[in-house]
Amino acid sequence: MQELPELDIYRTFIAEHFAGAQITGIEITNAKIFQASDEQIQRDVVGKVVWFVERRGLYLVVHLDNGKRLLLHLGQGAYLYKGSEADKPSRAAQLKLIFGEAVLYGVGLRADDLQLLTVKENEEKLGKLGPDALDKRLTLERFIGRFAKKRGAIKTALMDQNVISGIGAAYSDEICFAAGIRPDAKIPMFEHETWERLYGAMHNVVREAISNGGAGEHAFSAEDSHTGKHRDQFQVYDREGQMCRSCEGVIEKIDVSGRKAFVCSNCQKDQ
Repeated sequence: MQELPELDIYRTFIAEHFAGAQITGIEITNAKIFQASDEQIQRDVVGKVVWFVERRGLYLVVHLDNGKRLLLHLGQGAYLYKGSEADKPSRAAQLKLIFGEAVLYGVGLRADDLQLLTVKENEEKLGKLGPDALDKRLTLERFIGRFAKKRGAIKTALMDQNVISGIGAAYSDEICFAAGIRPDAKIPMFEHETWERLYGAMHNVVREAISNGGAGEHAFSAEDSHTGKHRDQFQVYDREGQMCRSCEGVIEKIDVSGRKAFVCSNCQKDQ
């Protein structure tokens, strides 16, 4: 899983290790993941310097000093690893972004997970995303307004990247639990106090996950002992049949619009 906390941690790691560094080479083992021509790669990637890295929703955007952007998506099971030609990830990598002796490996990448874009192309692709879950401009009233046209379950709406960006399957469940709301609760039933709980829970859950190293299963480097510490802190996600940490109830797995969700029926209500 790679949601806002995990990607924000990657953003920090990449910035710390590679901001200001020159890309000296790139190797792709599956042409489908990066459908740029050899001419484009040599002209617009190799020899360029990483200016800075940002996270936009569930994407990482690497800004190059020539104005181009490398847009990276990490799907289910994909991860990044900083190593060298001798220090490699355990699985085969589809991407090797080379910075002299250091290498940024991309593992588990799929078609079009890496794209080379202009500023305009980047904004056309990401411009429709909803505001980031941690955007300081996302006030409570604006947060409520993002759901104004939604009539279905809150979990489904929280995962809609055009409503709020950065939240996926795991943290939508954790946010609902922290707010005391069932993931299958219907949005039209919510009162203002429900929205206040949900808004506060979103910020608290996401920030705590970031501070705990997220829930990623793979370390970023051989020296990384921080990544993944939050995995053991999940309250409901992927804990079917286990005892709730807040009561004596048992965590259930339910279906919400064709997606699995985890809930404690004692702690979580419809509003």
